[in-house]
Amino acid sequence: MLHRRIDIVFGTRPEAIKLAPVAAALHAQGMAVRLVATGQHRDLARAAVDLGPYETRHLDVSPMADPFTYAHSCASAYAAGNLPRPAMIIVQGDTASAYGGALAAADLDLPLAHVEAGLRSHDRANPWPEEDFRIAIDRLAALHFAPTELAARHLREEGCDDSVHVVGNSGVDALKALLATLPPRTGPRGDERRLLITCHRREHWGEPLADLIAATIDLAERHPRLHIDVALHPNPAIGQAWRRALERTSPVRLLAPLTHRQMLLAMRSADLILSDSGGMQEEAPYVGTPLFILRRRTERPEGIASGQLKLIGIERQRIVEEVEHFFASPRVRRAMINGAEPYGDGRTGPRIAAIIAERLALSSLPARPRQERPAASL
Repeated sequence: MLHRRIDIVFGTRPEAIKLAPVAAALHAQGMAVRLVATGQHRDLARAAVDLGPYETRHLDVSPMADPFTYAHSCASAYAAGNLPRPAMIIVQGDTASAYGGALAAADLDLPLAHVEAGLRSHDRANPWPEEDFRIAIDRLAALHFAPTELAARHLREEGCDDSVHVVGNSGVDALKALLATLPPRTGPRGDERRLLITCHRREHWGEPLADLIAATIDLAERHPRLHIDVALHPNPAIGQAWRRALERTSPVRLLAPLTHRQMLLAMRSADLILSDSGGMQEEAPYVGTPLFILRRRTERPEGIASGQLKLIGIERQRIVEEVEHFFASPRVRRAMINGAEPYGDGRTGPRIAAIIAERLALSSLPARPRQERPAASL
């Protein structure tokens, strides 16, 4: 049995969901897991999963407008917490909390493992600032857990070789476990059609969101038998924008922020999803609902290659045209529903735990060479 402590740093609900299978697998390998919650999403992250039999520390860094400043504050709070030194820090994805955990590992000369490493849109503005965060985290990591072969190729092209492991996406582990607990999917509803919409990305605040809302109103007015649900993000500014515009548009239903289980039920009951969410891009193929990506770029193109996702941007006319074409063409709908699993098979957590256990047992995992701490923006 290994008795090496692993710190898992997270701050958002998606991170909590995707890191839960990793924590459980590490615990099963006999390693001591300590969860370090930054507080980026506060109650949402804490309520997202059963945090299990682990020691948990809460940094509770106050939310800040500038994500880079928040990341540096998380790193400083970690150091100030005087936590017993772990054997390794693990972070997931591309959030300010993940970057903060990576900075803490660099400051303390600790090995860093990056779960979901290597995703690239090759456009710093889409998504922003996540593209910058993910690249910076990968530069600091000693272990890169890539979800797909494409992500691994990005990392190798950037000079990471022996540290890259293709393991799948740990979010699929959590997703499959939760899908198994849901009631059976209901059958056809005649000619009734359901559309689910979500939008929260920072680069879409303002005019892009206004375009999406206008397209939603167009669709509601032109297709009275189309049932439209908008799942609101916890950010109050986004909810206010929708409420102001849809005050008199009764066919559109605004849903309060949903739990992960509630969101999966909403996704499964829809015929089509419009979303800018990275997590929903990963989940939709497994739920079995086609998804149109409301972005100009995506760092998750594997679902597009499998035919289950389509990148359409976030312009009003294009949204309306694409949705109408989808519902008018049974052939298009059938082609987007298939059994491909583009982001993993649901066994990522055990793969990651086995690799970490082997490396720690061999004591062969040095930290990356110490670098100067990046400035407050990249």
